[in-house]
Amino acid sequence: MHLNTILNGDCLALLSQLSALSVNFVLTDPPYLVSYRPRDGRTVKNDSDAAWLKPAYAEMYRVLERHAYCFSFYGWPHADRFMEAFRVAGFRPVGHFSFPKRYASSTGHVRCQHETAYLLAKGNPSRPGNPLRDVIPWHYTGNRLHPTQKPVSVLRPIIETYSAPGGTVLDPFAGSGSSLLAAKLLGRKYLGVELDANYHAIASRRLEDEAEDGAP
Repeated sequence: MHLNTILNGDCLALLSQLSALSVNFVLTDPPYLVSYRPRDGRTVKNDSDAAWLKPAYAEMYRVLERHAYCFSFYGWPHADRFMEAFRVAGFRPVGHFSFPKRYASSTGHVRCQHETAYLLAKGNPSRPGNPLRDVIPWHYTGNRLHPTQKPVSVLRPIIETYSAPGGTVLDPFAGSGSSLLAAKLLGRKYLGVELDANYHAIASRRLEDEAEDGAP
């Protein structure tokens, strides 16, 4: 399978075509299982269906090198389901990150003003010489390209810290391609998968143009 590209399709089918131990780092923002729908009505595929959850993390674990990291955002309302999927796959949580926002992405019992992610280990990866702080301020992209668009400026230091120079970064839920663009700007090889044809097209153009946060 070619690198430095984003594929349009089901990550379970496409990851099964990758060789075991073939990627150096996984950075992904999967559906949160919350049926999220912003005011503009856009949706995220498989955001209300968890059938993909355990198989996807099992595939991520299989294709990841020995003694390497996976960084995964997740939906806190289903933290138990994500943690079960991590552990069943074989991952070991070694860090938890919070990303405080200046705005509320939703309001219910509380005003939701942060994102969360786990740093997961396969085996015993070497600790980075300069680990990141586990609280990182969020940069708002405007979510112009995707309803849950992640900022390149936040993802770059994650990739730089937890992946190896020259290594391949994988994102099985690539969305608008922020993780892949961050990897490209750092000189890493990358491979993304996105199920939605519209977002795949957006990410492909963005990678070609190297357009960062919010840029068309």
